[in-house]
Amino acid sequence: MSTTATPTGGLGDFLRTRRALLHPGDVALPDFGGVRRVAGLRREEIARLAGVSVDYYTRMEQGRVPNPSDAVLDALARALRLDEDETRHLRRLARPARPARLAPPADGKAPAAQRVRPVLRRLLDELPVMPAVVMGERMDILAWNRAAAALFGDYGALAPAERNIARITFLDPASRTLYGDWESCARENAAFLRLEAGRRPGDRRLARLVAELAERSEDFRRWWAEHPVQDKTSGTKHYHHPVAGDLVLSYETLRAADDPGQALIMYAAEPGSPSDDALRMLLSWTATAGG
Repeated sequence: MSTTATPTGGLGDFLRTRRALLHPGDVALPDFGGVRRVAGLRREEIARLAGVSVDYYTRMEQGRVPNPSDAVLDALARALRLDEDETRHLRRLARPARPARLAPPADGKAPAAQRVRPVLRRLLDELPVMPAVVMGERMDILAWNRAAAALFGDYGALAPAERNIARITFLDPASRTLYGDWESCARENAAFLRLEAGRRPGDRRLARLVAELAERSEDFRRWWAEHPVQDKTSGTKHYHHPVAGDLVLSYETLRAADDPGQALIMYAAEPGSPSDDALRMLLSWTATAGG
């Protein structure tokens, strides 16, 4: 398996991919033309922009600076033009948390699977016309409402291990038809898994998921190697549903402050819009079809 399929790829890979995305003109450095031997900026150019020595920055890319200061990390984030998600990811890679060591259960059984918080389960029931899912660790789908099943498909028909947003997006051919902007959605999912990898160093289940996706999906392999980083927050999605037709839905992600490992993701159509009519028709149709 190539190194691009590892959970994080490390600080050096992240710095190199971000450096490769920049051109001298992007950061007000002179470009004297000619053929550049590396894609993007050189190490010495990033070092100059960050106000550190070339030797120090080189050691950063080699993972030989054990505890860089806040000032250095902030300077690197500015030099590399990182956004907030990427900056937080940089900090996690530069100062990786020690993987949690879980004590084995007294009865010798495997650790219990993550369970949806009761309050989130109740919220799902209170959203009868708004598709909503609860996403857990590693993008696992912990719970969903009837409207989500009507739009995305019946997660209950899948084995629990298969109920994962990234796995479905990359490995289920139907997702390429359902998502009008499949490539954008898939890239976002790869970027969120990168973020999860930084949050969860040493997570073996996450490593197995990444390895499987890299082995089975050329698209995932290619985008994972780019080291994208993006949190799942809010936005707009386009769908081509086989029954409801085209829909445009806004989505919002809500997380409890005391349990960021679970997120309620809700989808809504603009009131009175064709998408709103189509979604209500779909829910009515599925209720009738379901008996």
